[in-house]
Amino acid sequence: MSNIIALLKEKIDSKDILENEPMSKHTTFKVGGNADLLIKVHNIDEIEFVLNIAKENNIPIFILGNGSNLLVKDKGIRGITLKIELKKIEIYNENEQVYVTVGAGNKMAEVATTLLNKGITGFEFASGIPGTVGGFIRMNAGAYGKEAKDIVVETIIMDYDGNIKTIVGSEHKFEYRKSIFSNMKAIILQTKLKLNYGKKSEILSLMQEYKNSRFEKQPVEFPSAGSTFKRGKDFVTAKLIDECGLKGYSIGGAQVSTKHAGFIVNSGNATGDDIIQLIDYVTKTVYTKTGKKIELEVEIVGED
Repeated sequence: MSNIIALLKEKIDSKDILENEPMSKHTTFKVGGNADLLIKVHNIDEIEFVLNIAKENNIPIFILGNGSNLLVKDKGIRGITLKIELKKIEIYNENEQVYVTVGAGNKMAEVATTLLNKGITGFEFASGIPGTVGGFIRMNAGAYGKEAKDIVVETIIMDYDGNIKTIVGSEHKFEYRKSIFSNMKAIILQTKLKLNYGKKSEILSLMQEYKNSRFEKQPVEFPSAGSTFKRGKDFVTAKLIDECGLKGYSIGGAQVSTKHAGFIVNSGNATGDDIIQLIDYVTKTVYTKTGKKIELEVEIVGED
């Protein structure tokens, strides 16, 4: 690996090349084994450079945002984990409409704050999503009845060969918690949002309302990956889990939240395996008792 690190240092700052890096530092679950190499990239040239080295040396690549919808196994991630930190917020008007171009590495909260300060509305629902713009688009994340698909009009990506492509409108193939990017070997670079101008006071009020609701209903006091399971087509998943008597059920340091049964939380000292075992137990128990199959929303990655 030392020869790969030497190659990387030709273009990547040493402080952005982390060897045997604990993924518990880079996920909101606060669990996970080590990544062989975690590399932070801040621009397109750096991304292309790392992709070329990985391709030439047959090294697997894993793309990381804020680690907020992610569970990393205890044995960690082999190869290169590429942490995307491309940041930009550009606002411009077109035909009385406001468009905002944001980098994939921008955190949702910082975008929301900038838009609030500029008096731009339409992003409030996403202000509390604990991820980056790239993850928001990739999984068509949403809250309070709205999703990425409602505001995203164009996305620029780079495939693993370094080719850049623009995805427009329906080409995103947005569905519930997935998009064309969900299983695509490509890196989201930036996206263009279609929003509107509004009153700062009303925008702030709505953001505060959503924040209060989140703190009241979700276990924000514990590390988690957000909602663990997807919404059912004909049932409310959290309600089923609760009705099966699983609220508060624990395996090791992993617990079904006592506040919201749709969340599995790290109560303090969970391992990735604790969480995986609990997910499996909850899924099987709900199926046995109700006949309903609940689906995982969180992505599980890493070496078995």
